[in-house]
Amino acid sequence: MTAVLFDFSGTLCRVESTESWLRATLTATGMTMEEPQLLQAAAALEKAGALPGGAEPSTVPEELAGTWAGRDLDAASHRAAFTGLSLQVPLPEETLHDALYDRHMTPAAWTPYPDAAHVLGELRQRGIAVGVVSNIGWDLRPVFREHGLDAYVDAYVLSYEHGVRKPDPRLFAAACAELGVEPERTVMVGDSRVADGGAAVLGCRVHFVEHLPAHERPDALLAVLDLLPDAELPSV
Repeated sequence: MTAVLFDFSGTLCRVESTESWLRATLTATGMTMEEPQLLQAAAALEKAGALPGGAEPSTVPEELAGTWAGRDLDAASHRAAFTGLSLQVPLPEETLHDALYDRHMTPAAWTPYPDAAHVLGELRQRGIAVGVVSNIGWDLRPVFREHGLDAYVDAYVLSYEHGVRKPDPRLFAAACAELGVEPERTVMVGDSRVADGGAAVLGCRVHFVEHLPAHERPDALLAVLDLLPDAELPSV
């Protein structure tokens, strides 16, 4: 193998909880909610699927169906889809819905999995090319820079910049082309069998991890090193 492609959300990094997301946004905007109402709103936002990278929506309102289907194809659709879901939940001020969306794009909203830096660093030492392939509607590069992961990434291939989303093999093909590697010598690592599994169409090997909170998945990425020639499982 000469390259490893990684998904972002649920694979290398995990977004904060919906409650933390709401609390941080209230603090940043100087707004307050009584504790029972805050907890109720957080639960409703989670059920609505309003936090990108969080829980899937229990249902998508009919009026948002088209926007939701194209949410990862451009930045405007991504914001419209998720703020549309958020707007299903009453909040003290309507401006909070946009503020919530803005919050999720900040590095503070994301936590790298405990073994992410170690595995990415090991791949760099071994001369293995690394790409990030994500269905997303915003630029995640600042998240990687803030958390010290950017130095290990050779290419970012983001759906909204290419107008195509996983599992479409064209997104994985674009990543392989940018890295100058052959799909047959590439591993795709992700948490979605549907989206990330699309890489297999090109001939990539696919390895899955579970989409869990960061503290519940301390070392799942280490298995990636076992897929490489002469790999030794290091300690962290």
